[in-house]
Amino acid sequence: MQMSVLKWGLLVVGILLLLAGIVFALQGATGIGGGSSMDNNPFWIYAGAVIAVIGAALAVVGIRIRSPKPTS
Repeated sequence: MQMSVLKWGLLVVGILLLLAGIVFALQGATGIGGGSSMDNNPFWIYAGAVIAVIGAALAVVGIRIRSPKPTS
């Protein structure tokens, strides 16, 4: 049970971070959303890329965690 919660938790958090990182990078690169201090700011391109990579890594770890085999 605990391993399943960990697996799904890592997967969900990883996907959310991946999506947030992509949005941050796009906003820093193109200024989508308009009127934010993040618009056309190179810092957010790099920060978004780092956040997206961390999110992807967490999602992959969540996918690769194996549930323990039931003992008989």
